[in-house]
Amino acid sequence: MFNCFLHHKNFLLTCVLTLFLSTNTTHAQNTKKQIKALYIPLADHYAAVVAYEKYRDKMIHADFQIQQMKNWDLLRAYFQSGEVDMAYVMSPLAMDMYTEKAHFRWIGLMHRDGNALAINDIIKQKINLAKNRIDRKPDQQVAKALNAFNQSSGKPIEIGMPHLLATHTVVLYRYLKEHGLTLSLNSNTQASVLAISLAPPKAPAFIKSKSIRNKAAAFEQSLPWADVVETGGFGHVAWYSKDVMPWENGHVECIALATNHAISEKFEATQEVMNYIKLAGADIEQARTQGGEKLAEIVKIIRKHIPAHTKEAIIASLDPKLRVINYQSLNIDKPGLAQIMNLAVEGNILKQKINIDEFSDIRFDTK
Repeated sequence: MFNCFLHHKNFLLTCVLTLFLSTNTTHAQNTKKQIKALYIPLADHYAAVVAYEKYRDKMIHADFQIQQMKNWDLLRAYFQSGEVDMAYVMSPLAMDMYTEKAHFRWIGLMHRDGNALAINDIIKQKINLAKNRIDRKPDQQVAKALNAFNQSSGKPIEIGMPHLLATHTVVLYRYLKEHGLTLSLNSNTQASVLAISLAPPKAPAFIKSKSIRNKAAAFEQSLPWADVVETGGFGHVAWYSKDVMPWENGHVECIALATNHAISEKFEATQEVMNYIKLAGADIEQARTQGGEKLAEIVKIIRKHIPAHTKEAIIASLDPKLRVINYQSLNIDKPGLAQIMNLAVEGNILKQKINIDEFSDIRFDTK
């Protein structure tokens, strides 16, 4: 009978412990704050995807969720509605959004550098393109070819950008300016080059269709799209943005935004997400250097969420020798953003400047 009593007592204790642990786990889950973030399928946002896959279950404060958007205008509209907590946005677009509705703050970087100019064979025929991509620099060759097409047709050559308010547009403006050419965002304004909005996934098809009609074509897009056309054999990387816009640690590109509501009501959760994005960035950096299984794991994670990015293009984009995009030094970089802003206003890409100190929340910076 005594053994029965012990058995019954142990059973009750097990039940109580199970109930206690279950209640505590449920309580922990219930106390997590939802942090929903919007992203675009680009190498720019790989760290967010990696953070989601590797670390969301380790987060104590945040119930981290990501939602992929098809284009920048949809992302802008959704984020400006105030229904989500975070978004990863190109810096000129983010500043324009802030001018429109200042309901969010800048809390960090998603990456540095990371876009490239891709050209088709029609343009390549007019230039001497270095065999190795690391040797392709923003010299005058492409500018001279663009000018020649402009002079012969009497029309500006169209170059596809992910959005007219893209960092890419600022980079292109600077490149053209340094070689005596002009850029317009409006077809009614006379210029050497006309920037047109072109959703990143459609950029390779844009190059292909123009080539079929024997027309010069180019686009400036985030990685890996420029690498997609080169690895696919129907286009060429002409130069990388890091060489047009040299900056310590790499130029500012896509930045992380959080709504004022998320910052005030879910500060620990928002901070936790940003910290894990930085950790995920470090993971990508380690994987690209070591290669092997670590790189294979990163590629697998990325392709799970962005299957349009081929294994070859992802690996090419993360080439440790090229280092044309990096996920280091992701704290707020005010002088780096000022560089982009000043050029954007000068090139009539942005209508006005913003107060970068008010735009930033440096509490999210890590040592």
